[in-house]
Amino acid sequence: MIDQRDVKATFSFVSLGCPKNLVDSERMIGLLAQDGYALVPDSRAADLVIINTCGFIDAARQESLGVIREMLDRKRQGQIKGVIVAGCLAERQREMLLEQVPEVDQIVGVFGREEIARVADRIMGDLHEQRTVFRPAPVQAQDDRARLRITPKHLAYLKVSEGCDRLCTFCAIPYMRGKHVTKPIERVVEEARELAADGVRELNLVAQDMTYYGIDLYGRPRLAELLRELEQVEGIDWIRVLYNYPNHFTDELYQVLGSSSKVLPYLDMPLQHINDRMLKVMNRRHNRAETESIIARLRSEVPNLVLRTTFIVGFPGETEAEFEELLAYVEAARFERLGVFPYSLEPDTPAARLPGHLSGEVKAERRDRIMAAQQAIAFEFNESLVGRSLDVLIDGPAPDAPRGDLWVGRTYADAPDVDGLVYVASRDLEPGDLVRCSILAADGYDLVARPEAAASPRRRRSRPKPRKKPASPLTILQ
Repeated sequence: MIDQRDVKATFSFVSLGCPKNLVDSERMIGLLAQDGYALVPDSRAADLVIINTCGFIDAARQESLGVIREMLDRKRQGQIKGVIVAGCLAERQREMLLEQVPEVDQIVGVFGREEIARVADRIMGDLHEQRTVFRPAPVQAQDDRARLRITPKHLAYLKVSEGCDRLCTFCAIPYMRGKHVTKPIERVVEEARELAADGVRELNLVAQDMTYYGIDLYGRPRLAELLRELEQVEGIDWIRVLYNYPNHFTDELYQVLGSSSKVLPYLDMPLQHINDRMLKVMNRRHNRAETESIIARLRSEVPNLVLRTTFIVGFPGETEAEFEELLAYVEAARFERLGVFPYSLEPDTPAARLPGHLSGEVKAERRDRIMAAQQAIAFEFNESLVGRSLDVLIDGPAPDAPRGDLWVGRTYADAPDVDGLVYVASRDLEPGDLVRCSILAADGYDLVARPEAAASPRRRRSRPKPRKKPASPLTILQ
């Protein structure tokens, strides 16, 4: 714990958006903690509030603006001394922020995160001569070590690269986060070891384009080699691979995914559409036949595979026939996990200039039809798990349940925050336990289970670490 006599000020942190943004948030929290700032959970008790925003689609931008305005109201009431806005919305629309929310004290772009402590110092010192901090995208991946994590102790996100080289016509991410930059294998492994020493047993690997990993740095895709190295990290039990573009699947990668004892048979692979014309207009650089070939091989070589994907409906010019092709594909492909997004017009993307924009009513109706078809598939998949014996990673006690009687966890088929839950009745569990369970019933998207009679919870204890001064942000406030 930080000696309160050394605390410069208190801060509260709001992290919005994707897991990649969350890693940036944890890094900023760690930097502030190392510099003598103390994190508090309630913004009304904080001197400063930092909001790490999302700028991906309009709904995310509106959510970010809503949080900013809420915190500025608290500042007017004298509850907060300063409000810092960071992240993707800051990077993408700094001028809009300065115009719409001029009371914000500091705006920090995506790649200005390393200066967050100096920004906080300026506010606490009443120095407002520099209101914005923006830096160019790095030519080397940023170092994400020494984070103060805000995820549960037993799970973490690990960013293996930054940015994206794919210029999909609907997406503004390359404009916010720059070109793809691979984090070297040895650096990723070092971060994984640090996380494992802090009690992490589930690593969720994230990137804008996971299968592209290594091409810019090593001249060829090296995701399979990275996974093999991570398999050797002591203490890690589950490795989940998220955000795989349907390209650069090598023979070695198929082999690792199909044979590893730690890399889960779960892949998140956003497809966005299946019609060839739509894929071309989206600039996705793959077609239906290539997609189907990859999925068929994955199904063949990875036992018990769970596939998550996302689709966009109502893209400019999408005809009813093209939508019907997508709907028929969803019904036939039977993805275990699937999300659908109505196309969101992003003003600074090529798709915004395309003809044939569809009404909100048409986009919503197409989304609902896809989701209705997918719901039946997802429920049927859950029913197929009833009677099976599966490992469940316990996340914590079930809300509103008698303390210690009912717990919530996840199987390998459930990524944190996006998939279903497993409700486990037991008195002998704690967060982070990995316990073998019998699946008793399906309840929509969730499952009901109980520990097997002979199964004892496998507890994960963090290895003792020598104390250092200053203490690692991974241990501060825990």
